[in-house]
Amino acid sequence: MKKTIVLFVLFALPIVCYLFFASGVNSFAKLPIVTPNVKEFSDWKSLSGENVKLAEKITILGFPGADVLHNKGNAFNLSQKIYNKNMKFQDFQMVMLVPEGSEAQTKELVTELSRLTDMKGWHYVFAPADEIQKYYDSFNLVGKLDDKKGTSNVFIIDKDRNLRGRKGANRKGEEEYKEGYNTFSAADLHNDMSDDVKVVLAEYRLALKKNNKRKI
Repeated sequence: MKKTIVLFVLFALPIVCYLFFASGVNSFAKLPIVTPNVKEFSDWKSLSGENVKLAEKITILGFPGADVLHNKGNAFNLSQKIYNKNMKFQDFQMVMLVPEGSEAQTKELVTELSRLTDMKGWHYVFAPADEIQKYYDSFNLVGKLDDKKGTSNVFIIDKDRNLRGRKGANRKGEEEYKEGYNTFSAADLHNDMSDDVKVVLAEYRLALKKNNKRKI
């Protein structure tokens, strides 16, 4: 009994506290699923020639469009407000799906971002424009891509490839819907998205602690 209490104090209690404080803005007990089981990436290649996958990763997925440099302010907002705060989490990654033909612009942007942050967990993946459109459409979201196959919104994809956001009645009984987070708005990233990412990360930390506890 005493051992159980000690284990709870050492492992579970800090996570419970973390979830409590992380959910100061997010009024859902658990971040809802907006789109279940999103498709895994095809054999699209990253800037470094890798095959990047979503499975078993907590992914911030973006569609910056063909004008990558034109929208670089959004990338810097995302870097400062989200990526830099979470990049040390082993299973966290940032993935931007970009139309083929934008490789030169992307290399230039990555060079600029690299001056401020470690880009190891940030991937730019290239695909034909029509495939990007089909992939995005499969999410069945309210927001749409523009004619450059881009959107200022980014999306949280969990390890089971579910798109997470705010959907349905929150703990106050109020209806909410938020499928993505606007990278043009530093406030949206700093408040809603930062909080929601913390909640998803905390879910997996808590699950990991429970699994470790069972092994003891």
